[in-house]
Amino acid sequence: MNILQEFDTITAIATPIGTGGVGVIRISGDRSFEIIGKIFSKKNLEAGRIAHGWIMDGDKKIDEVLVLPFKNPNSYTGEDVIEIHCHGGINVVRNILDLVLQNGARTAERGEFTKRAFLNKKMDLSQAEAVADLIHAKTKNFAKQSAKNLSGVLGEKIKEIRTDIFNVLSKIIAGIDFPEDVAEPEYSYIISEFEKALEKIDKILAGARSSDILRQGVKIAIVGRPNVGKSSLFNTLLNVERAIVTDIAGTTRDVLKENLDWDVAITLIDTAGIRDNEDVGKVEEIGIEYSKQSAEDADLVLFLYDVSAGMTEEDKIILDLIKDKTHLIVANKSDLVQAVPAEGEILISTKTGDGIEELKSKIKEIVYNFSPDEMEYVTNSRQQDCLCKCRESLIQALDAAKINELQDLISIDLKTALLYLDEITGEVVTDEILNNIFDHFCIGK
Repeated sequence: MNILQEFDTITAIATPIGTGGVGVIRISGDRSFEIIGKIFSKKNLEAGRIAHGWIMDGDKKIDEVLVLPFKNPNSYTGEDVIEIHCHGGINVVRNILDLVLQNGARTAERGEFTKRAFLNKKMDLSQAEAVADLIHAKTKNFAKQSAKNLSGVLGEKIKEIRTDIFNVLSKIIAGIDFPEDVAEPEYSYIISEFEKALEKIDKILAGARSSDILRQGVKIAIVGRPNVGKSSLFNTLLNVERAIVTDIAGTTRDVLKENLDWDVAITLIDTAGIRDNEDVGKVEEIGIEYSKQSAEDADLVLFLYDVSAGMTEEDKIILDLIKDKTHLIVANKSDLVQAVPAEGEILISTKTGDGIEELKSKIKEIVYNFSPDEMEYVTNSRQQDCLCKCRESLIQALDAAKINELQDLISIDLKTALLYLDEITGEVVTDEILNNIFDHFCIGK
């Protein structure tokens, strides 16, 4: 985007394209009120008051709408903003968008509305990233956690840590620049403040793994030899007849994937039965290779075997393939035989449902060993990287303070630590980072 485009009036459809009750077209920029004045039946709009009327193309009525006018700085972007709420038909929304474009706006780029909100100080960068997280949240829990960041929880904590470090730096600089008037701070004070700041950073980073799980979800692959009940278990966990189940070996020849919301986004994967057999056809052979790859890529593997047949040599070969992966051994078909599960195994029957709830509980226990509702901070990989680098600089400064190093040398590490914190909130940020963040937004947000 060139510098002139930064000041254009932009527009986009802010609701999903498709048939629906309402569609929203958003306009932002200095010409917003001028443009709506050309195409709306009512004139002299008052900011903050909803107006009802018609979108007009000359003398031709396009749609009956509600118009929401916002004057800067009291809008989402901090600019003049107009929202047109029309009927949700695809062609209706596009016709109105075309009119807006014809009258002086240009199509917004991905995330440009939120980017302008950030540039106009309506939100910091951590809040802007929370907008994208909220839109793309795969589970209720992640949506709740993203809303916390949108409210400024993470940004405020980062500012608090920054203030603590900045106060120490200010006292060090004052002591260096004005030695006759201001004494350098005691090293005991510097050490204490650094340790407090590190404790706050560690508290945020403690939730990094949980944040990644909430954001990205977990892949769970069901593997085993043919006819042990993999597809039946797949259907049972989904609570829907998704996979075809027969007594014929090799029925599943491709990898099936479905999503579950168990507080964490789960991608459940049904795989082809793994076996070495000269009668295996080309298609099934490809399916078996996919199965092995799915097991390799999975975060958790459910190894399934037929307890009524016992653990066969084929089963042991498959189990050996996944021995280095996080896995659960699941003994299926308990309805066919009186069996006691071996240590570490879970006994189930996909036919009767016995043991399924125990299996679900064990899966959840492995997938996350935290309570999402009690998480205070959710971070992404960029924020985690900045915090880790800030932490490294602080530790260097702390080690230097412990050996009474010259305080002007300590100040160098403190300035570096502050820069990394400023990258999180966007006080210091490059165009490359900004573009990378907002390119992941949808158009219209």
